Amino acid sequence: MDGLSPESLGLFLIAAFVGGVTTGLAGFAMGLVVSGVWLHVLTPAQVATLIVGYGLLTQGYAIWKLRHALDWRALAPYFIGGAFGVPLGTMLLTWIDPAWLRTGVGVLLIVYSIWSLARPVFRPINAGKAADIVIGFVNGWLGGLTGLTGITVAIWCQLRGSPKDAQRAVFQPVTLAAAVFSLVTLGLAGAITAPTVRLYLLGLVPVFAGLWSGLRLYGRLDDAAFRKVILLLLLASGIVLIVPKSML
Repeated sequence: MDGLSPESLGLFLIAAFVGGVTTGLAGFAMGLVVSGVWLHVLTPAQVATLIVGYGLLTQGYAIWKLRHALDWRALAPYFIGGAFGVPLGTMLLTWIDPAWLRTGVGVLLIVYSIWSLARPVFRPINAGKAADIVIGFVNGWLGGLTGLTGITVAIWCQLRGSPKDAQRAVFQPVTLAAAVFSLVTLGLAGAITAPTVRLYLLGLVPVFAGLWSGLRLYGRLDDAAFRKVILLLLLASGIVLIVPKSML
């Protein structure tokens, strides 16, 4: 299909399923999970467009499943901060080398994850709305620079010690908002092409099958197990970020 061999198409569909499972289970990191495979068989523009496109559906569906836990007043500070952070991050793309930034973020994620996994108990941070606005700004700024939306807010929710539903009810809507903004940007840049749309439609079934499976697994996790899953995904994300793209 569109130049893909049967083997490449199979890899695309398998990665789509695994990405759906990851989103259903943890609520984020689909892009980091699938990009290592998709970059072998697709162009970077196709990969970015597909990740954003699937993110709109997977995040939207997962948010609907968790709608009982949504608190729009609690989300407002993150949206406000992100509204300023995303444009600034995009503007700084011409001044900051994204490769160096990705490596720096990757190292921080690895250190944070290992340190947190080694700590069986921690004292939750008690912070107000001003801190949430700052976190939203940093999350948007990092997303504008690297496309890594949701990671900063996911870490912040962990540090605040929120229950698992409350955590996802914060970082998933924030990630969805970033996906909407990214899709508009990609559309204006002409990245949404007919071959990419055909691949997108073909991958819907495995993505939603994976999402359903991941949500089923999520329902079996308690707060402690969910914390470990998030930390392991953050650790894997950090490793992916410091590996040169030529090796992916």
